[in-house]
Amino acid sequence: MAAERVIIFDTTLRDGEQTPGVSFHRSEKVEIAKALEAMGVDVIEAGFAAASRGDYKAVSAISQELKRATVCALARCVEADIEAASQALEKAAHKRIHVFIATSPIHMADKLHMTPDEVYEAAVRSTRLARQLCDDVEFSLEDATRTEREFLYRVVEGVIRAGATTVNLPDTVGYAAVQEYGQLFRDVLEKVPGADAVTLSVHCHNDLGLAVATSLEGVRCGARQVECTINGLGERAGNAAMEEIVMGLRTRREYYHCDTSVDAHGIYRVSRTIASLSGVEPAPNKPVVGANAFQHQSGIHQHGMLNNRATYEVMHPEDLGMPQQSLALGKLSGSHALADRAQQLGYALDGPALQSAFRRFKELADRKKEITDRDIVAILREQKLTAQGAYRLFAFQIFTGNRMTSTATVTLEKNGETTTRAACGDGPVEACFNAVDAITGMPCALQSYNIKAVTEGQDALGEVTVRVRSGEETMLGRGVSTDVLEASCLAYINAVNRLIEHQELELAAEVQP
Repeated sequence: MAAERVIIFDTTLRDGEQTPGVSFHRSEKVEIAKALEAMGVDVIEAGFAAASRGDYKAVSAISQELKRATVCALARCVEADIEAASQALEKAAHKRIHVFIATSPIHMADKLHMTPDEVYEAAVRSTRLARQLCDDVEFSLEDATRTEREFLYRVVEGVIRAGATTVNLPDTVGYAAVQEYGQLFRDVLEKVPGADAVTLSVHCHNDLGLAVATSLEGVRCGARQVECTINGLGERAGNAAMEEIVMGLRTRREYYHCDTSVDAHGIYRVSRTIASLSGVEPAPNKPVVGANAFQHQSGIHQHGMLNNRATYEVMHPEDLGMPQQSLALGKLSGSHALADRAQQLGYALDGPALQSAFRRFKELADRKKEITDRDIVAILREQKLTAQGAYRLFAFQIFTGNRMTSTATVTLEKNGETTTRAACGDGPVEACFNAVDAITGMPCALQSYNIKAVTEGQDALGEVTVRVRSGEETMLGRGVSTDVLEASCLAYINAVNRLIEHQELELAAEVQP
């Protein structure tokens, strides 16, 4: 039996960005959207256009960049929302307006303060308006799994008649049992006229750890679109993880009789990109993309693997684009060797980007005996973040101790000129950050600070991730070094650079006619 195609609807940029502490810069959203399109994702939900000016501009920017994938904008059942979505999508080659309203008794009564009849009328009216503005319209019944069945059937039938081409039945709070969710789709297909003529979609949250299971059961029972995020990002416990959905359908194709158009070889690279830009690292035991996903420590397992990989691997890491070759570069290695290995790891380096990355590589090679693939990836991830910045760390010096006030002297370089400032702080890290603030003239509030070892051993590369806030904007910064204080300073400078760039872009947008 030929496999039917399941549409992959990625909502990393909308639902995934609702992860606490995650905020993508507009240029990062465009980068992510292009990477998703290159991987073969069918629909990319770019944002909630009416939510903010930033979201509107991000949807508009992504619409202008993508050529194959459908760009989707979310809207409430509010006329202004739908019109904003339509305007933001104006230049998209393929566009979709995604309209939603809550339909469960608890949401209608306690959140919307609307009667079922009012909700029904709003759903139908809004779907009709969206269809007048766009040929591709999706309607979502928020909290569908806690919605009374007869009312759910009524709303689904109404929005189909009003022009919806896709109907989404989300398990908004991860409430549904696996078989119960599948039965919902069977019942809709059986009892709602026209349901078999539209695409039914699943959208599951992971509150009880069942998001992927319920999504796959929905597909087994008739859904042909899955809404998901890279690395399972999302509010609370997150969304169904795209990489798990794609590999679940592919690995068990004979069971589901379905597959997707996603090129699995791009999964690892996109996963690492999202981890880098969001600051949310997948757990080591995260399926498919976790650091331990293909590690075999038990002697019995290792024996089986040596005889036949299929004994303990139902998929192979190379199928996901995971680098398998060990790299041992040192201080005598040249830039061509770095560029070649970067390409194997999924990063294109040339020109100034290669020169900058090579300088960081040589600095690290002077401190470490051996440079591994994980070191290289850390440098390249940092390179992507620092390439946008104007300020660069030239030098720093810190005086600190357990019975003294820490003092940091920091020198930053910008446009070939250096500026030096000294500042005190409650510890060496705060002193460094205060000195940077004095140079940039942009005091920022530190919201989070995380440090981890990228590699093993006494000369391990330390990676620091910070979130800083200035006004209403929050930015992520990352730095890597064998010196954790240097990594901290690099991370903070990186975040400040991105805040400055964001403010400059917003100012330029305001003065445009």
